[in-house]
Amino acid sequence: MSIGVMLVDDHAIVRSGLSLLINAHDDMQVIATASNGEEAFQIAQEIKPDVIVMDLNMPGENGMLTTARIKKVMPQIEILVLTMLEDREYLFRVLKAGASGYILKSADDMDVMLAIRTVSRGEAYLYPNAAKSLIQEFLHNVEQEGKNETYQELTRREQEVISLVAKGHSNKQIAEILHLSIKTIESHRSHIVEKLQLRTRSELVEYAIKKGLLEVD
Repeated sequence: MSIGVMLVDDHAIVRSGLSLLINAHDDMQVIATASNGEEAFQIAQEIKPDVIVMDLNMPGENGMLTTARIKKVMPQIEILVLTMLEDREYLFRVLKAGASGYILKSADDMDVMLAIRTVSRGEAYLYPNAAKSLIQEFLHNVEQEGKNETYQELTRREQEVISLVAKGHSNKQIAEILHLSIKTIESHRSHIVEKLQLRTRSELVEYAIKKGLLEVD
């Protein structure tokens, strides 16, 4: 059974070129085309294609909004975004809208065919740089979560101390503010360094900024 494909692009030459390319393969066929988002939404409801190849920049309702609308009403339809925009922000917004794939118009013909086949199986397809961006974002989130967990390991008193250190107070001043001995403050700072692996005051300041600890009292 061939994959029923719908093409959504405001340029007729793009729709024609893709139609010729797709229809040359026995396992897929273009069953509809649309030149804008509104038209695409209406046609999709009528014919329910397996895969929609969606452009992002179109007059009227853009491909991002159309993708979200279609997925909300017809979640079984897989959407592959085919665009000129190689932008990390667009990538994440497109995936959040419900698209299963993101590929550039500059990609090789066979890569586009592979992308259509991949999303038709309910799998995700991303061009190499997009996949790299996702991995980087994931690693960043993991790193931030790790920092959050480490911060939670600090005692309430240690959190107070690191905030005061970041604000420029000396051990003596911190001891006076918290009504503790200087030796106790030094002990707290030692524990903070051990837990956070931050050796210099500048590192503590940077960490405090990230944690929002430098608001004015």
